Amino acid sequence: MNNKHALIIGGTRGIGRALVRMFSEQGLLVSVIGRRPASDTDRQVPCTHYWAVDLADNSSFLGTLAEIVSKNGKLTQLIFFQRFRGDGDSWTGEMQTSLTATKIAINHLAEEFDGKPENSIAIVCSVASRFVADEQPVSYHVAKAGLVQMARYYAVVLGAKGIRVNCVSPGIVLKDESKHFYLENQQLLDFYKKIIPRGRMGTAEEIANVIAFLCSPEASIITGQEIIADAGLSLQWHESLARRFTKLKNLEITRQFREKSKNE
Repeated sequence: MNNKHALIIGGTRGIGRALVRMFSEQGLLVSVIGRRPASDTDRQVPCTHYWAVDLADNSSFLGTLAEIVSKNGKLTQLIFFQRFRGDGDSWTGEMQTSLTATKIAINHLAEEFDGKPENSIAIVCSVASRFVADEQPVSYHVAKAGLVQMARYYAVVLGAKGIRVNCVSPGIVLKDESKHFYLENQQLLDFYKKIIPRGRMGTAEEIANVIAFLCSPEASIITGQEIIADAGLSLQWHESLARRFTKLKNLEITRQFREKSKNE
């Protein structure tokens, strides 16, 4: 145990789960809030404590935050992964789960950090903060964009307290929960390999590494930033992708328009 305490909200699945295990291996005391009780396997991870909380219940959520600090001590790091996965009105649910719960937690815990150089907050967003994923509702996009601006705001407001605040926005990520799906859909997996500059999807552990770096002393000058962790996928021009995967591969699309403009 190295006397550092990380609170991870939404740490029972995917990237959050990978980060819990990583921090545990590094000797941190880890408090985890999830929507459901942790699995028996997760409860075996050393130096971790789990709470199941409905983030829509503000009173219960605040009570849990107070209990965590009372039991496990002041925070070194605070990391947010949660998103709305319930039924009903996705707009109300997403705003409450993603934005309101994050604001409540930061405001309540801003005075509960331990003063270590690593004091930081990381908010996991999505590339949907700037692009449109048509399989997701508008509420998801607005919430993710709002979280990026929230990180910027708190980076300024909490900077004097020695707390850094950053976002990580993953692209396509291979998680424990999705591995079986991709193994059964090799054609989709092969397509991703072709369009992603790194030649593959990122893994939950790799995104967890980015978050861990932002929470480390090595990132001491970085605050208020959104780190896009998508293996380079979003760097590509759409016309280039169109040429690569269609019969237009050898057609210089832009040259014909430049030459036409000169002749007009």
